[in-house]
Amino acid sequence: MVKESCQIREQGRTKILTHWNVRNVPCPAHTDSVTMRSIIYTRSMKRKTPPGFYFVLLIALLSFVYSTGLTRLPTPAQDIAGPSIPSGHDRIGVYLTSYALTKPSILEAVYAAKQAGQIDTLVINVKNMHGELTYASSVSLANEIGAATGRLDLPALLNELRARGFYLIARQVVFYDPLLAQHIGLEDTWVPCDRRLVWDYNLEIASEVADLGFDELQFDYIRYPDGGELESIYEDRFTAITAFLSEAHARLGDRIPLSADLFGRVMWPWNSRKIDPIGQSLEDMAPYLEFISPMVYPSHYFEQVYRDDPYRTVKDALISGDARITANFRPFLQAFDRHLPDGMSLETYISEQIRAAQDHGADGYLFWHPACEYEPLFRVLEPGLN
Repeated sequence: MVKESCQIREQGRTKILTHWNVRNVPCPAHTDSVTMRSIIYTRSMKRKTPPGFYFVLLIALLSFVYSTGLTRLPTPAQDIAGPSIPSGHDRIGVYLTSYALTKPSILEAVYAAKQAGQIDTLVINVKNMHGELTYASSVSLANEIGAATGRLDLPALLNELRARGFYLIARQVVFYDPLLAQHIGLEDTWVPCDRRLVWDYNLEIASEVADLGFDELQFDYIRYPDGGELESIYEDRFTAITAFLSEAHARLGDRIPLSADLFGRVMWPWNSRKIDPIGQSLEDMAPYLEFISPMVYPSHYFEQVYRDDPYRTVKDALISGDARITANFRPFLQAFDRHLPDGMSLETYISEQIRAAQDHGADGYLFWHPACEYEPLFRVLEPGLN
């Protein structure tokens, strides 16, 4: 029975081969053999393809290629290097007002410090506490209320600073805004932190700033006015501040890293009880920020022990903050001479803050001087520090 079955299959195969006019082709017993079909197809094609067919096809293909201007294969995508994204970690920098950026003497000192490897970062006002935008803005409300000053040619300035290797942070004051307050009919310098018009105005500015080429956007005065007892009566304030940051992150988080300046006292454990009238909660704000800059200026603390010990001020703040959350703390340190301890030079005062920041895990640090006079600081910072 098996032998007869094979003979029947052989006969069927012979008919197939005869149909294609193929002779003397050794085939396996299985009629569905891939090898058999390949041989049949190849030999039949050799018989049917006209002489010179492949030569003509090659000439036609080459003519098409040259007619399109394509003379070499495109570079593979993985070989094309994209623009590098600067890291915000371990940065050391100074704050500059828009006026400071117009003064050659200040710029020369800053450039020299960068060249010496003492600093690598600049915090630049784009919206200051006068409510002014320091550049020529296209935000309609900013122009309507006279906020857009055009003082700085930011595109040209940023190109110059970037060419010198600076990491560039835009500082935007949010809820302290005399011009906007006047526009909405308030006899105050603060605007409501929970008002939609205020949010939209500031986020439109932030969106514009994100397109200018800064490496980071830093919110300041992102709080309610100080004053009032430490009580559990400010839940709506904490809610408003956190909600604004949440929306800012949703709109801008994939375009530019966000950071914020917070009161130094926000680092203390009691802040978690949400009893502070300014409405800043470390736990609530941190998820929306790449970096947190507590302003740990020793002169601003009520307790004399902190005014007299700049090292302890910075140390205690960083230890307390680290115990509460995991975040990138980049503190603002004091580079001005307010309330210096008796017998302590400004240089020593600055050095002690730096030492504390380095000893207790700060992710870089920034320096503040309201008049941007950083000569004492540059005498302290070590060359090649960063």
